[in-house]
Formats: sequence, structure tokens, C-alpha cells
Amino acid sequence: MDMSSMDTSSSTNTTDTTSMSMSMMSMTFFTSTMTPLYGSMWTPTSVGGYAGTCIFLIILGTIFRSLIAVKAWKEQQWLDAEFNRRYVTVAGKLPKSERISSDTDSKRMILTENGVEEDVMVVKKRSMGVRPWRITTDPVRAAMDTVIAGVGYLLMLAVMTMNVGYFLSVLGGTFLGSLLLGRYVTSEH
Repeated sequence: MDMSSMDTSSSTNTTDTTSMSMSMMSMTFFTSTMTPLYGSMWTPTSVGGYAGTCIFLIILGTIFRSLIAVKAWKEQQWLDAEFNRRYVTVAGKLPKSERISSDTDSKRMILTENGVEEDVMVVKKRSMGVRPWRITTDPVRAAMDTVIAGVGYLLMLAVMTMNVGYFLSVLGGTFLGSLLLGRYVTSEH
């Protein structure tokens, strides 16, 4: 046997092994009560274990939607705090009232309510702009985003098993979480 025939047979064997392992990986949804989740240690061995895993995924999906709602609620709180923040006059800088009156987008108007007139300045809002970095807000926001991403990736991995029960459990948890807390989520998500 010469070396050229050995090289050809070994490369053919490697190709057969690779194609065999690729064909064993299913790319269609299937039903099985023994599909591992997140590792071989979490493989249901009974129908009850499978049901428990599905219930876990429903709860995890609900937690995911809850985290998104809590983040939206916190963002609104932070925005309200930003608008209600008291500003200090700095030496050498015009006070806010003088800056508004000299702004080209502001207009002096008279506001009338129940016969009482008041002289007001109306300012057209251009944009919120970038809010300043705050030690009380930004680390909490970053931690919340990290937890939301982590839970989302765990749900994604469950769906990627292609197990119908796991997929429907993730959808069920998303539905339940949105049903309970969806009204608190802004159009952000």
C-alpha cells in the first residue's frame, strides 16, 4: 500500500465522519422528553422531569418580561428625577431664566385661565440630548441590561434545542409576562 492511497482513504474517512455527525444534528423541531437543557446534567429522565423543565422555562420567560418592565419603570423614574433636578447657578454663567429668554426658540406669550393673565415664556424643546453620567443611575442600568441579556440568552439556548415543548414554554412565559406586566413596558422593547 503506497502513501497516496493512505492519504486518500484517511481523508475520505474524516469526511464521512464529519458528514455523519452533521446529519445527526437535527435542524427541525422534534418532540422528546429527554432533551438536555444547558448541559448533560440537566437532562429530564421522566415525563415529570420534562414537565418541570418546561415550567422552569415558563417562569424564566415571565421573569425576562418582568425584568424588561422593571427596567422601563426605572428609566421613567430616572427621567423624572432628571427633569425635577435642581440646578445651581454657577459664577460667570447666566441663570437658566436669562438663557431661556435669550434663546431663539423661546417666545413670550400671555397665558389666560379663568380670567387671570400671566406672562410666560414658551420654549420649543429641540431634543432631550444626552443626560450626564451618574453614579446612582448608570451602574444600575448596566447591571439590569446585563441580567436581561443573560436571561434572554438562556431562553435563546432553550429554543435552539429545537424541542417543541421547550419552544412553546418560552413562548408561554413571554405571553404570561407580557399579560401581567406588558402595560409597564414603553415602546422601547
